[in-house]
Amino acid sequence: MGRVREIVVVGYDGAALLDMAGPIEVFQGANFGVAPRYRVTVASLGGGPITVTAGVQISAHADLADVDEADTLIVAGGWGYGEAARTPELCAHVKRIAARARRVAGICTGSLVLAETGLLKGRKATTHWAFLDELETSGADVDRDAIFVADGNVVTSAGVTAGIDLSLAMIEQDHGAALARRIAQYLVVFLQRPGGQSQFSVRSRLQPVRDDALRGLLDEITNDPARDWTVPAMARRAAMSTRHFARLFPQHVGVSPAQYVERARVEVATELLTGSEPLDTVARRSGFGSAETMRRAFLRVLGVPPGSYRARFQTTGVA
Repeated sequence: MGRVREIVVVGYDGAALLDMAGPIEVFQGANFGVAPRYRVTVASLGGGPITVTAGVQISAHADLADVDEADTLIVAGGWGYGEAARTPELCAHVKRIAARARRVAGICTGSLVLAETGLLKGRKATTHWAFLDELETSGADVDRDAIFVADGNVVTSAGVTAGIDLSLAMIEQDHGAALARRIAQYLVVFLQRPGGQSQFSVRSRLQPVRDDALRGLLDEITNDPARDWTVPAMARRAAMSTRHFARLFPQHVGVSPAQYVERARVEVATELLTGSEPLDTVARRSGFGSAETMRRAFLRVLGVPPGSYRARFQTTGVA
């Protein structure tokens, strides 16, 4: 019989239920029908029950103070992450256990709790798209599109259900793709979902813009993407010379003017694709001109074509 790996899931008041339950289900799935491969322990500060999403109470198996080591330490995310990150005792225990763990994982905003301990400084990391800017202030090297990312023995995931993706990847690392695939099939999820988290927010890949003239221009592009947004036209709108604009724009926005216009048009097209208009009409209204041009842009920005995007986000198919 192989070694049973200890999985410690750190929970706290305000954690997201699915951030905890998703990884727990994945690792428990590896135990079905065989000698246990994993033992999952839910740990909280003080060892008492925690109140998670919608007031659900979860009983902890252990007090964080009593956890000496773990094969894999997983820190859940959720709206309570801020209070967790501001709790020195919790962060100290996470850092202590992480120092002896084979690998450490942050699910969703659990990445921000890890960041508070200093474990992400200089490392590639990600989190839920709505919190990427906050993670960037921690000194992490933020990947704004990844569903999950590994840097050494530290792995972090995008929001909520991405914890399932990350956990399946850890199962594959430990026991191979066949077992991970079998668990994914049992849970009725992708073993590897197509595209990154920019499918859910294109703007998650753009840095915040503080220049007033540029911010006003970006709003105009978003509101009217079908206009002829050439560099000279954008420079005039921003009251700058073309040369100065072309140099300043990537410094403040993080991408070239053409890349921003393309991403803004993709953002608008994703909204239009939830309706029933033909792809040619969506392409024209969002400023692409043709369905083929839109298709190429979607593949560059989202990693999926417009038809596939529509199939995933237009309806659940219940009708």
